[in-house]
Amino acid sequence: MNLPNLLTVLRLILVPVFLLALFNLGGHDATWRWIAFVVFAVAAITDRYDGRIARSRGQVTDFGKIADPIADKALTGSALVGLSMLGELPWWVTVLILVREIGITLLRLVVIRYGVIAASPGGKAKTLVQVLAIGLAVMPLPSSFDWLMVGTMGLAVLLTVVTGIDYLIRAARLVAGGRSGTGKGR
Repeated sequence: MNLPNLLTVLRLILVPVFLLALFNLGGHDATWRWIAFVVFAVAAITDRYDGRIARSRGQVTDFGKIADPIADKALTGSALVGLSMLGELPWWVTVLILVREIGITLLRLVVIRYGVIAASPGGKAKTLVQVLAIGLAVMPLPSSFDWLMVGTMGLAVLLTVVTGIDYLIRAARLVAGGRSGTGKGR
Protein backbone atom coordinates (compact mmCIF):
# COMPACT_ATOMS: atom_id res chain seq x y z
CA MET A 1 0.00 0.00 0.00
CA ASN A 2 1.50 3.31 -1.08
CA LEU A 3 0.35 6.95 -0.85
CA PRO A 4 -1.49 7.03 -4.19
CA ASN A 5 -3.39 3.84 -3.32
CA LEU A 6 -4.18 5.20 0.15
CA LEU A 7 -5.65 8.33 -1.48
CA THR A 8 -7.80 6.13 -3.74
CA VAL A 9 -9.01 4.10 -0.75
CA LEU A 10 -9.72 7.34 1.14
CA ARG A 11 -11.87 8.51 -1.79
CA LEU A 12 -13.83 5.24 -1.65
CA ILE A 13 -14.32 5.63 2.11
CA LEU A 14 -15.47 9.23 1.66
CA VAL A 15 -18.30 8.24 -0.72
CA PRO A 16 -20.66 6.93 2.02
CA VAL A 17 -19.57 9.78 4.34
CA PHE A 18 -20.52 12.23 1.58
CA LEU A 19 -23.90 10.55 1.08
CA LEU A 20 -24.66 10.58 4.82
CA ALA A 21 -23.91 14.30 4.97
CA LEU A 22 -25.87 15.01 1.77
CA PHE A 23 -29.03 13.24 2.97
CA ASN A 24 -28.83 14.22 6.65
CA LEU A 25 -31.92 16.08 7.89
CA GLY A 26 -33.77 15.47 4.62
CA GLY A 27 -30.97 16.69 2.37
CA HIS A 28 -31.82 20.37 2.59
CA ASP A 29 -30.11 21.49 5.78
CA ALA A 30 -27.51 24.17 4.91
CA THR A 31 -24.95 23.07 7.49
CA TRP A 32 -25.04 19.45 6.36
CA ARG A 33 -24.90 20.51 2.71
CA TRP A 34 -21.71 22.48 3.41
CA ILE A 35 -20.29 19.44 5.19
CA ALA A 36 -21.25 17.29 2.19
CA PHE A 37 -19.55 19.80 -0.11
CA VAL A 38 -16.34 19.74 1.94
CA VAL A 39 -16.30 15.91 1.93
CA PHE A 40 -16.95 15.89 -1.83
CA ALA A 41 -14.21 18.47 -2.41
CA VAL A 42 -11.66 16.52 -0.35
CA ALA A 43 -12.53 13.33 -2.25
CA ALA A 44 -12.26 15.14 -5.60
CA ILE A 45 -8.87 16.54 -4.62
CA THR A 46 -7.58 13.04 -3.86
CA ASP A 47 -8.52 12.12 -7.44
CA ARG A 48 -6.45 15.04 -8.71
CA TYR A 49 -3.32 13.90 -6.92
CA ASP A 50 -3.31 10.10 -6.61
CA GLY A 51 -2.42 9.44 -10.24
CA ARG A 52 0.03 12.30 -10.43
CA ILE A 53 1.88 11.07 -7.33
CA ALA A 54 1.86 7.47 -8.56
CA ARG A 55 3.40 8.41 -11.90
CA SER A 56 5.98 10.81 -10.45
CA ARG A 57 7.15 8.28 -7.83
CA GLY A 58 6.96 5.21 -10.04
CA GLN A 59 4.22 3.77 -7.81
CA VAL A 60 1.67 2.84 -10.45
CA THR A 61 0.06 -0.45 -9.37
CA ASP A 62 -2.52 -2.82 -10.79
CA PHE A 63 -4.68 -2.04 -7.74
CA GLY A 64 -4.51 1.68 -8.53
CA LYS A 65 -5.32 1.13 -12.20
CA ILE A 66 -8.48 -0.74 -11.22
CA ALA A 67 -9.53 1.05 -8.03
CA ASP A 68 -8.98 4.65 -9.21
CA PRO A 69 -11.65 4.67 -11.93
CA ILE A 70 -14.02 2.77 -9.64
CA ALA A 71 -13.52 5.40 -6.94
CA ASP A 72 -14.07 8.18 -9.50
CA LYS A 73 -17.31 6.68 -10.77
CA ALA A 74 -18.50 5.93 -7.22
CA LEU A 75 -17.96 9.53 -6.14
CA THR A 76 -19.51 11.29 -9.12
CA GLY A 77 -22.20 8.66 -9.63
CA SER A 78 -23.35 8.74 -6.00
CA ALA A 79 -23.39 12.54 -6.05
CA LEU A 80 -25.45 12.67 -9.25
CA VAL A 81 -27.92 10.04 -8.05
CA GLY A 82 -28.17 11.74 -4.64
CA LEU A 83 -28.88 15.14 -6.20
CA SER A 84 -31.52 13.62 -8.48
CA MET A 85 -33.14 11.81 -5.53
CA LEU A 86 -33.33 15.16 -3.74
CA GLY A 87 -35.02 16.69 -6.80
CA GLU A 88 -32.16 19.09 -7.43
CA LEU A 89 -30.89 17.60 -10.67
CA PRO A 90 -33.03 16.20 -13.48
CA TRP A 91 -32.79 12.42 -13.73
CA TRP A 92 -32.04 12.62 -17.46
CA VAL A 93 -28.77 14.42 -16.65
CA THR A 94 -27.78 11.74 -14.16
CA VAL A 95 -28.71 8.89 -16.50
CA LEU A 96 -26.93 10.44 -19.48
CA ILE A 97 -23.70 11.01 -17.55
CA LEU A 98 -23.77 7.58 -15.88
CA VAL A 99 -24.51 5.74 -19.14
CA ARG A 100 -21.60 7.54 -20.81
CA GLU A 101 -19.22 6.90 -17.89
CA ILE A 102 -20.09 3.21 -17.54
CA GLY A 103 -20.27 2.72 -21.31
CA ILE A 104 -16.84 4.19 -21.97
CA THR A 105 -15.33 2.20 -19.10
CA LEU A 106 -16.76 -1.01 -20.57
CA LEU A 107 -15.67 0.02 -24.07
CA ARG A 108 -12.09 0.47 -22.85
CA LEU A 109 -12.18 -3.04 -21.39
CA VAL A 110 -13.57 -4.55 -24.61
CA VAL A 111 -10.94 -2.99 -26.88
CA ILE A 112 -7.97 -3.43 -24.52
CA ARG A 113 -6.63 -6.33 -26.60
CA TYR A 114 -6.14 -3.85 -29.46
CA GLY A 115 -4.54 -1.18 -27.29
CA VAL A 116 -5.24 1.34 -24.55
CA ILE A 117 -7.53 4.30 -25.08
CA ALA A 118 -5.79 6.93 -23.00
CA ALA A 119 -7.67 9.75 -21.35
CA SER A 120 -7.95 12.67 -23.74
CA PRO A 121 -7.60 16.35 -22.83
CA GLY A 122 -11.34 16.63 -23.50
CA GLY A 123 -12.03 13.77 -21.12
CA LYS A 124 -9.97 15.46 -18.43
CA ALA A 125 -11.82 18.74 -19.01
CA LYS A 126 -15.12 16.85 -18.81
CA THR A 127 -14.16 15.39 -15.44
CA LEU A 128 -13.13 18.79 -14.09
CA VAL A 129 -16.36 20.46 -15.24
CA GLN A 130 -18.47 17.59 -13.88
CA VAL A 131 -16.80 17.94 -10.47
CA LEU A 132 -17.29 21.73 -10.48
CA ALA A 133 -20.95 21.36 -11.50
CA ILE A 134 -21.61 18.73 -8.83
CA GLY A 135 -19.85 20.87 -6.23
CA LEU A 136 -22.01 23.86 -7.14
CA ALA A 137 -25.14 21.69 -6.96
CA VAL A 138 -24.19 20.35 -3.53
CA MET A 139 -23.44 23.77 -2.02
CA PRO A 140 -26.48 25.44 -0.46
CA LEU A 141 -26.09 28.62 -2.48
CA PRO A 142 -28.83 31.27 -2.78
CA SER A 143 -31.11 30.83 -5.79
CA SER A 144 -29.43 33.85 -7.41
CA PHE A 145 -26.55 31.44 -8.18
CA ASP A 146 -28.73 28.84 -9.91
CA TRP A 147 -27.63 30.13 -13.32
CA LEU A 148 -24.03 29.25 -12.48
CA MET A 149 -24.84 25.67 -11.49
CA VAL A 150 -27.19 25.17 -14.46
CA GLY A 151 -24.63 26.61 -16.90
CA THR A 152 -21.78 24.54 -15.49
CA MET A 153 -23.90 21.37 -15.48
CA GLY A 154 -24.98 22.14 -19.06
CA LEU A 155 -21.32 22.41 -20.08
CA ALA A 156 -20.61 19.14 -18.23
CA VAL A 157 -23.40 17.41 -20.17
CA LEU A 158 -22.11 18.80 -23.48
CA LEU A 159 -18.53 17.69 -22.73
CA THR A 160 -19.84 14.30 -21.59
CA VAL A 161 -21.57 13.71 -24.93
CA VAL A 162 -18.78 15.12 -27.13
CA THR A 163 -16.00 13.20 -25.39
CA GLY A 164 -18.13 10.05 -25.38
CA ILE A 165 -18.44 10.28 -29.16
CA ASP A 166 -14.69 10.94 -29.40
CA TYR A 167 -13.93 7.79 -27.38
CA LEU A 168 -16.26 5.75 -29.63
CA ILE A 169 -14.42 7.00 -32.72
CA ARG A 170 -11.02 6.32 -31.16
CA ALA A 171 -12.11 2.81 -30.16
CA ALA A 172 -13.38 2.06 -33.67
CA ARG A 173 -10.07 3.22 -35.16
CA LEU A 174 -8.12 1.16 -32.65
CA VAL A 175 -10.10 -1.98 -33.43
CA ALA A 176 -9.92 -1.38 -37.20
CA GLY A 177 -6.15 -0.89 -36.96
CA GLY A 178 -5.78 -4.02 -34.84
CA ARG A 179 -7.80 -6.15 -37.23
CA SER A 180 -5.77 -5.02 -40.22
CA GLY A 181 -2.58 -6.04 -38.42
CA THR A 182 -1.32 -2.47 -37.92
CA GLY A 183 -2.53 -1.99 -34.35
CA LYS A 184 -0.93 -2.90 -31.06
CA GLY A 185 -3.12 -5.96 -30.61
CA ARG A 186 -1.25 -8.13 -33.10
